[in-house]
Amino acid sequence: MTHPLERTFLRAEWKDLVVLSYEADPAVLEPLVPSGLELDRFDGRAYVSLVGFLFLGTSALGVRLPFCQRFEEVNLRFYVRRRGPEGWRHGVVFVKELVPRWAITAGARWLFGEPYRTVPMRSLVQAHDAGAPDGRLLEYQWRSGGRWHRLSARAVVRMDPVGTGSRSAFLIERHWGYTARRGGTLEYRVRRPGWRVCAASDPLLEADTRAVFGPVFGPMLEGPPASAVVADGSPVTVSHGARISGIDVFP
Repeated sequence: MTHPLERTFLRAEWKDLVVLSYEADPAVLEPLVPSGLELDRFDGRAYVSLVGFLFLGTSALGVRLPFCQRFEEVNLRFYVRRRGPEGWRHGVVFVKELVPRWAITAGARWLFGEPYRTVPMRSLVQAHDAGAPDGRLLEYQWRSGGRWHRLSARAVVRMDPVGTGSRSAFLIERHWGYTARRGGTLEYRVRRPGWRVCAASDPLLEADTRAVFGPVFGPMLEGPPASAVVADGSPVTVSHGARISGIDVFP
């Protein structure tokens, strides 16, 4: 039988990503790491990232999902790793994922145990040929607690592949997802090509971070980001989830 991690559950395209990353106290994150994993660090530092992007052309189990062909997502995540037969698997754990489609929230919570929440959302993503002298504007907004919150940055038109061994590679090139579920840990695989990125100018987060992301993570997002990048994105596939137990073997 084919291993669940080799079977595709979801196909979509993730485009025009804004990634604002903040240094975090490892002592705060360590207790939140699901079993079987360890906190991943870059040059000894732990990070959390707030990510906004467009979710396009979604299908699950080969079926195109009506009313889910274009929508925004904003998520907060931190970084983990675990050793597989091929070496370290560098992945993410999501703290909160905001989307405007209840069907996405229901499916992700039921199948993967992911912390999705449905809220009104809107975005402004300038076209590549907008010709803005200060770069393209990418902005993602969500409504919570009676107000609109905003995540935005500007990108120059030119983007380049992520530099091997760079902090941007550490933050962007993640191909595994993990979530604590039913006393264990669920693992799933994200397949995609490498993304092109550029440093973001004018990064902005206007949000009540403590109200939206809670008293643990909210304070981490209140200062300037340690890193601000924009990525072009690509088509992606997400595998079925599998509970981790020892070392997985692939055919």
